[in-house]
Amino acid sequence: MKYARHPWALLIIACAAAAWAQAPAASTSPSVGQILDRQIGGVESEFVPAAEAMPEDKYNFAPTSGEFKGVRTYAQQIKHVAAVNYVVFAAIAGEKPPADTGGESGPDSVKTKAEIIKYLKDSFAYAHKVAAGITKESTTDMVQSPFGSNKVSKLGLAAIGISHPFDHYGQMVVYLRMNGIIPPASRAQ
Repeated sequence: MKYARHPWALLIIACAAAAWAQAPAASTSPSVGQILDRQIGGVESEFVPAAEAMPEDKYNFAPTSGEFKGVRTYAQQIKHVAAVNYVVFAAIAGEKPPADTGGESGPDSVKTKAEIIKYLKDSFAYAHKVAAGITKESTTDMVQSPFGSNKVSKLGLAAIGISHPFDHYGQMVVYLRMNGIIPPASRAQ
């Protein structure tokens, strides 16, 4: 009868029990596909705004002074990343890329800023679609590498697909800053 002296204690216990009974079941861990999808979304959320930040009249910009001889233009950086997105994720899916990749350079027919941005966004949409299908069981399935005669795991190839755009993002940041543009991810919020 200790609780009779403190009726509020019974009320607290009753409320806690009711809340616990109504609480949703503990959330399940995300699937491998969901984890990869989030990682793709992370690189996409940095890369696409950077691609959009450069004015169209500067899309053919490439540095010329210093050690920049023969580097890709801004547009070529973006098209290359999009093409490799298609190549990598098509290999994971075990299919041909659903878009022209021009090797790893992107199609010659994609020229304007609007066309390049669409090609880029479509490549990320394809990456999301393929990544969503990767399961815990299939992460170590071996697939043909699009970059040689060896076989690689689906998870290993997906890691390349996620990390590769960041290589070029770094280059794009330099190009933007050389043109007096602060990259969107560096702007004050």
